[in-house]
Amino acid sequence: MIRVLLVDDHPIVRAGYARLLMQDGDIKVVADAASAESGYTAFLDHTPDVTVSDMAMGGVGGLELLRKIKQRNAQAKVLLCSMYDSDSVVRAALEGGAMGFVTKNAPPENLCHAVREAYAGRRYLSEDLSPDLMRSSPNEEAERIAQLSLRELEIWRLLAMGKSNAQCAQLLNLSLKTVANNQTQIKEKLAITNTAALVHLAQRHQLIDASPL
Repeated sequence: MIRVLLVDDHPIVRAGYARLLMQDGDIKVVADAASAESGYTAFLDHTPDVTVSDMAMGGVGGLELLRKIKQRNAQAKVLLCSMYDSDSVVRAALEGGAMGFVTKNAPPENLCHAVREAYAGRRYLSEDLSPDLMRSSPNEEAERIAQLSLRELEIWRLLAMGKSNAQCAQLLNLSLKTVANNQTQIKEKLAITNTAALVHLAQRHQLIDASPL
């Protein structure tokens, strides 16, 4: 039996995933959580075989949850799900240690297959994503994004959502100085100079919704 933890800020999505995963009998959802913070607590409490997390939640997202889980247990198996399928974001998640990435536009059976593959120690991308994402990218901008750590990616996402440095610090339990330093490093790695460019780049690579902030 494969023991799974589900993390998503939408109750209907969690319920739908649970029904889907348990229909074949070899997967059991042992816990679910509505946020990255409660998801991490559930991970510690239940030690699931596979954690399935939404990437873009209202506060701290799946990238930060992935970072914390991998920091706690380097062998932990985490799958990320998202409405978006930007090559750069998918590649960054894989570089950060995700076992796979499933878009919410993929056929439902992709999630079940992804869980089984992750449990077996094999990486998986849903069938609507290119297998080339497993390899390095020749795109200069994508390569810059791949240089960001999971924490830097999460800070970038929060800043692009309109969060202030102080809000980022509170959400991630960091000092204001650490967030400011990370913001500087993010801009340097991405070769951009201002917050507007940071937002536009995040929208272009589907790290956040492209609708007006």
